[in-house]
Amino acid sequence: MSLPDDPAAASSQATISPVRVPGQREAAFERKARYRFQFPRDMRPLGGRFTVKENGRRLLRFFYFERRLMQALGAWTLTIPEFEVKLETGRHIFYHADAARFLRERLTEQEMRPAAIDAFRDAEIDRFIEEMLSADSAAELLVGVHQVAGRALDIAYRHHIDLTDQVADVPTIRCLRRILSDYEPMLSWAESAIGAYIEGGVDEASLAAWRWHLDRVLRSIGGVTGADERAQAPTPLRIDAKPFERGVAPLRDARFDTFKDTGDYDTADGEDRFPKDSYESLRLRFIRTQRDEIDAIEAFGTFIWDIRFKDFDAEYDLARITWDEARHTEIGHRAMLIAGYDPFELRNRLTGSTCRGPMDPAFAMAEINLFGEVGVLKTINQLIDAAANRNDEVLRHVADYIRSDERTHVRKGGRIIGVMTDLDAKALEQRTRELFTECLVSLGAVKKDMDVFTVSREDIERLVGE
Repeated sequence: MSLPDDPAAASSQATISPVRVPGQREAAFERKARYRFQFPRDMRPLGGRFTVKENGRRLLRFFYFERRLMQALGAWTLTIPEFEVKLETGRHIFYHADAARFLRERLTEQEMRPAAIDAFRDAEIDRFIEEMLSADSAAELLVGVHQVAGRALDIAYRHHIDLTDQVADVPTIRCLRRILSDYEPMLSWAESAIGAYIEGGVDEASLAAWRWHLDRVLRSIGGVTGADERAQAPTPLRIDAKPFERGVAPLRDARFDTFKDTGDYDTADGEDRFPKDSYESLRLRFIRTQRDEIDAIEAFGTFIWDIRFKDFDAEYDLARITWDEARHTEIGHRAMLIAGYDPFELRNRLTGSTCRGPMDPAFAMAEINLFGEVGVLKTINQLIDAAANRNDEVLRHVADYIRSDERTHVRKGGRIIGVMTDLDAKALEQRTRELFTECLVSLGAVKKDMDVFTVSREDIERLVGE
């Protein structure tokens, strides 16, 4: 099809009136009158507030906010003491990662290349995120992530759904509605959690002041869309006095009795609950190990922060694994109850997180992937078979699901490690073994005179578990 050289000169009318062929309209009315089915009328109007370019600009900011919130929550996973908040944070990391993935996919349909989407940076959004991360407590973190950023995004998504073209831009509407299906329970939980902090003695006034402060920071950059009227930024900002640095020490709340000077539960307890290597002993150890995968939430969340912006797919896979580990923690916690224990009567092992926290992410990831998860897969089939033979449906059921997750993690882990380091497999394993043994020596978990080069893979698996 070719257009006139000067379309504007072809017609001076602002609108083009229809030109009908005699008889066609009347024939159409007659055909419609004979049609039997009265389907629901689609009342969606054609036309919306945004062009493809403006739509893409806003979605790109949404994508960046979601990616940064995923990273930000990862940075705090070690530092959150409260069990329920740490566990829920592992879930929310993936919610934000999945939101970023949905938005990224829609942006590629709006004429943007994945490389350009992943390379997008916004210094103002970064400044807001860094200030939000400078929270003095987990309660302040929840205020910033959920009551300021999360609530603003929730509102922006709903407004975008209302204002965009209801016919032409349905893929964006569906994308945002899928994201909101996670936002609703996430924000509802956060409101209740912040209420629990206040009821437990956290100063409500200080949380309100922090909320007001971060809201002003967000308004100073035009809100999440960047299109709102800008307000004056508050001063001073916490990051101007002290830039944010992620924590390196794993924290637990007061209900936990923790240990880190051994990897063995019986040693930590001071006595054997069951005969060594008996089915009963292996069963309890497996259940305890799952509850103690709270340290894996910390590890994988921290990796997201440590490798931020290196590779979106690696960040996304880490976020998914973090969510899986939160589920494993829940599985272990509930299995302890079914086994007759108060979960907090069983001591919590901090050995792994204590070693991984300060470590380069490549070596920390290698310890989990090469030693921990592979180690679990070596023994879990026999454990499932033994559980089936004893009609132990609880252990058989949970171990079956965990086995499938661990297989997935091992597969994904190889690619993630490839993003983290250029070392070959042999050099990576050797250096990881050295670093972990040095850490274990410092914790008193192994003898000081042990030659780090003689520590086997099995030693690491036994000492730090999964």
